[in-house]
Amino acid sequence: MVFFRKTAILGVGLLGASLALAMRDKGLTEEISGFGRSAENLEKAKARGIIDTCHPDDPAAAAAGADLVVLATPVGIFTQIAKAIRDSIKKDSIQTDLGSLKGGLVYELEEILPRFVGCHPIAGGERMGIGAASERLFEGSKCIITRTEKANARAVDAMAGLWSAVGCEVEFMDPFVHDEVYALVSHLPHLVAYALVNTVGDTDGDLIRFAGKGFRDSSRIAMSSPELWRDICRMNKDNLLRFTGVFKKNLERIEALLKSGEPGALEREFDSARKLRSRLENENGNENKNGNG
Repeated sequence: MVFFRKTAILGVGLLGASLALAMRDKGLTEEISGFGRSAENLEKAKARGIIDTCHPDDPAAAAAGADLVVLATPVGIFTQIAKAIRDSIKKDSIQTDLGSLKGGLVYELEEILPRFVGCHPIAGGERMGIGAASERLFEGSKCIITRTEKANARAVDAMAGLWSAVGCEVEFMDPFVHDEVYALVSHLPHLVAYALVNTVGDTDGDLIRFAGKGFRDSSRIAMSSPELWRDICRMNKDNLLRFTGVFKKNLERIEALLKSGEPGALEREFDSARKLRSRLENENGNENKNGNG
């Protein structure tokens, strides 16, 4: 089993705090330092036993002496933080992240941090912050490791061991393939959820009080952090623009079927989607954990 004497969590939100709790629960670390923009949030994390030391203004201080450094802030500032910590990290430390965006960012971070391994745990939800953190968040989830030719083999093995130890099924994927896949099955659904809720707002926002379980399920991820998803969508825009085009074509096809008044064709369209969606029920018994990847 892997063990890191000191772990630095740079960004103590839902994922960062949950990883800290899971590592403590599994005996994978001895000491955890935390960096974040809110001193109040870090003090709450310390009081709850998520971290041992707080560094609200200095990621380099949090990372100093750590055997594992975890980037868990919004992805838009990963590069900035990596540059801030590169002169303070231990020579043999491992650096990783929890971000939903990989692609060229992984290669950029590899140029800054000597033993960086890109990781994306497919876990979370619409709830944010340390109040929702749990040591069991990752159990039954997938974790994608975006291994590259430059990645340190021992660091990759250590990350695979870490994620397996906290309950994840580990898969390896090229960073650019990762961004294509998750643009389709994660980033696009978030855009659609935001658009769906704004459609109600553009019509009459007061009508949302009549929404039932179907609307709640379809729009749940619109409760996710706007800052976090702004960065992800902006940085993965090329893939998203391609898939929003495909999505528009599907809406246009349904619109045409509605206009034609042909019930059989409309039913076949819905049945095709139902059959594909049903595969999730068979392949992923922990679907409710994987809704905000």
